[in-house]
Amino acid sequence: MSRAAVGRPLPKSVAREAGPVSKSRVSAVSPAPAAAAGYFQRSERPLTNLMFLLPLLAAYELGTRQFVLNPIIAFSIMQRFFAVFGATGKYLPAMAVVGVLIGCHLVRRDPWSVEWGDLWKMAIESVVLALPLFLVWVAAAPFLSRIALLPAPVALTGWAVPCIGAGIYEELIFRLIVLNLLSFVLIDVLQLRKIWASAGIILASAVLFAAYHYLGSERFTPVTFVFRTIAGLYFAAIFLCRGYGITCGCHASYDFIVIGLRFLR
Repeated sequence: MSRAAVGRPLPKSVAREAGPVSKSRVSAVSPAPAAAAGYFQRSERPLTNLMFLLPLLAAYELGTRQFVLNPIIAFSIMQRFFAVFGATGKYLPAMAVVGVLIGCHLVRRDPWSVEWGDLWKMAIESVVLALPLFLVWVAAAPFLSRIALLPAPVALTGWAVPCIGAGIYEELIFRLIVLNLLSFVLIDVLQLRKIWASAGIILASAVLFAAYHYLGSERFTPVTFVFRTIAGLYFAAIFLCRGYGITCGCHASYDFIVIGLRFLR
C-alpha cells in the first residue's frame, strides 16, 4: 500500500520500519502523484479530511449552543490545555483541528484540490467500518445490559451532538496526538525496539481511551473498561489504515447507531 493517512506524519524512524504504528507507507512530505491517487489515497489527504469534517465541526458547535449545556470531556480537556498557555475561547478546539489539518496539508505538499465525490464515499465507509464494533457491542450486550455505556440523551434534537464531538475530539486526542507522541518518545527518543514499542503504543492509547471515560460521573467497572479498550484498539487500527477523517466518521457513526437505538425502544 502507498497511502499516507492524514495526521500521521510520524517520526522518520517509524516510517522506516514495518510494524503496527510504523506503517506510514509513504513519507508524510512526499504524497503520491495526483494522477496516480485513487479514492483511498485521496481520502487520507489532510485537505480532504478537513472538508469532510467541517460540517461536523460546525454541527457540534451549533449543537452545543442550542441543545447541550456541557461539552464532552475531550473538548473541555482541550480548552483547559489552551488555558494553561493563557489562550481562552470556546472555539479554540475546533480551530486546533482546522490548524492541524492545514499544517499537515502544507507539510505534505498535497494539491489544493478535493474530489467532492469522495466525501459521500467517506461517509458511507465510516458507517460500514462502524458495524463490526457495533456487532461486538451486540455480542457483549448481556454483560453490558445494566450499564449505560453512553449517556441518555435528554431530547431527540440533542442526542447527535455528543456523538459528533466524541468522533472529532476523542480521536484527535487519543489517536492523532497520543499515538504520534508516544511514537516519538518511545521510538525516536528512547530508541526502543520498533515491534514491541509499536504494540505498546497502540495498547497504551486504547487503555488511556478507556480510562478517559471515567473522568466524569460514570462509575468504573471492569466490563465497560475492557469493552472500551477493545473499541480503542479498533479505532487505532482504523486510524493507522485509513487516517484521521475516516476514524472520526467511524467513531461518530458507532455512537449514532448505539444511542439512536435507544430511541427505538
